[in-house]
Amino acid sequence: MPTGFSPPSLKPDQTHASAVATGYVFRLAIVAALGGFLFGYDISIISGAVIFLQNEFRLTELQIGFAVSSAAIGCIIGPLVAVTVSDFLGRKKTLFIAALLLGISALATALPRTMTEFYIGRLIGGIGVGLASIVCPMYISEMAPARLRGRLVSLNQIAIVTGLFLAIVVSYALSFGGHWRWMFASELVPIACWLGALTILPESPRWLVAKRREGDALQLLERSEGNEQAKKSLVEIKESLTEESGGWAEVFQPGIRMALLVAVVLAVLQQMTGVSILLVYAPTIFQNAGFTASDAIWQAIPLNIWNIACTVLAFWLVDRIGRKPLLMAGSALMALGLFLMGLCFQFGWSGYWVVIVMFLCVGAFVSSLAPLAWLIMSEIFPTRIRGKAMSVAGVALWLSFFLGSQFFPALNGYFKNNFGSPAGVFWLFAGVCVFSFFFCWRLVPETKGRTLEEIASSWKRKK
Repeated sequence: MPTGFSPPSLKPDQTHASAVATGYVFRLAIVAALGGFLFGYDISIISGAVIFLQNEFRLTELQIGFAVSSAAIGCIIGPLVAVTVSDFLGRKKTLFIAALLLGISALATALPRTMTEFYIGRLIGGIGVGLASIVCPMYISEMAPARLRGRLVSLNQIAIVTGLFLAIVVSYALSFGGHWRWMFASELVPIACWLGALTILPESPRWLVAKRREGDALQLLERSEGNEQAKKSLVEIKESLTEESGGWAEVFQPGIRMALLVAVVLAVLQQMTGVSILLVYAPTIFQNAGFTASDAIWQAIPLNIWNIACTVLAFWLVDRIGRKPLLMAGSALMALGLFLMGLCFQFGWSGYWVVIVMFLCVGAFVSSLAPLAWLIMSEIFPTRIRGKAMSVAGVALWLSFFLGSQFFPALNGYFKNNFGSPAGVFWLFAGVCVFSFFFCWRLVPETKGRTLEEIASSWKRKK
C-alpha cells in the first residue's frame, strides 16, 4: 500500500443516510418475518398437542402421522397458489391472505368435534403457511440491498425458530390438564398482531417495476438503498426484466433449470436430512427416551432456546463467510449427530444422552440448511419467474415434509418391531446428510454480496 494512502470513508451525511436506509429495511424485514413466526408457531404447536389428541381420539400410528402432516398438504397447495396471487395481487396482499387463512385454521383446530374437522382446519392453516413460506423470504430478498440480503432473509428463519420456541412454551403451560384446544386458539394473538403490522408494509420494488410503476419503485429504492444506488438498481431491474419472458418455459431453459435443480434439491434436503422432522416429533422422541408427557414437552423448551441461539449465529455468519461453507459444515455435523442418535437408541443410552445429541443435530441444522435453503431459493432466480420457480421448490419442500412427518411414526415403529430399536431411521437420515455435503460442495453456488440481477444473469451465461 503506498505511503500516505487511506481508505475512502463516507461523509457524515452519507453515513447517516446509510444508517437510516438500513434501519428502514430492517423494520420492513421484521414485519414480513412475522409470517415466518406464525409458520413456526403453527407447525410446532401440534408437537405438544398430539400427545393429548392421541389419547382423546384414540389415534393409531398412521393417524398420529396424519394429524401432524395434514397441514403439509395445505403447505403443498400454498406455493402453487402463491405463484398466481403474489404475481397478480402483489407480495403484500398475499401476506394478508396468508394471515387470514391462519386465523381460520386456529379457530377450526381449537373447536373440532371430530378428527375430520381437525384435519380440515390444519389443511387450511397449511395453505396459509405455504403462502407465507414462499412470499416472506421472497419479499425480504426483493427489498434488501445485496450487502444485507443474507442477514435480512435469515431474520425470517429467526422468526420461524422463535415461533417454534413459543409454541412449545405455550404447549408446556397448557399441558397440565391437557388443554390442547387452547394450544391451537393461542395462535390468534400473534395473527392479530401480524395483520395490524402488515398495514405499514409497502409493495416490493421489483414487483412494482414489473407492473410499470417505476416512480413508486424508485421512491422505495431510495429509502432502502440511498439516492445514487437506487437509480443504478432501478436500471438493473428494468434491464433484467426486458430480458425475461416471465413464462413457465423460461423456468426450464438451460442455465435456469440448473438453478431450479439446486433450489429443489436443497428444499428436499432441508426436510429429508431428518432434523426438521425430529423437531416436530421432539416431545414424542423424548417420551420414547423415558420422559413423562409434560417432562417430554419441557425438554423441548431448552432445545428450542438452543435453536434460536444457533439461528442467530447463522444470521451473523451468512454475509461474512458465505452460504456454501455453512451448508457443508452443517451437513457434516448433522450426519455425525444423527449417527450418534442411532447409537443412543441402539444401545439404550436413554434420557439426557438423547437430549445432548439432539442439541448437536438441531444446532447444525438451524445454522445451515434450515435458513439457507430458503435464502438461496429466494435469491437465485430472475425477477419475473421468481414466484414460479420458488413455488416449484416450495412444493418439493412441503411434499418432503409431508412424507417425512406422515411416515416417521410408522418407520420408527417398523424398526422397533423388526430390529429392536428405531436406530435405523436415524442412520438413514445420516446417509442423506452425507449426500447433502457432497451436493453443496459440487453444485451450490456462492451468492454472498451479489445483487439479485447479477445472480440471475450468471445462470444465463452458464447456458
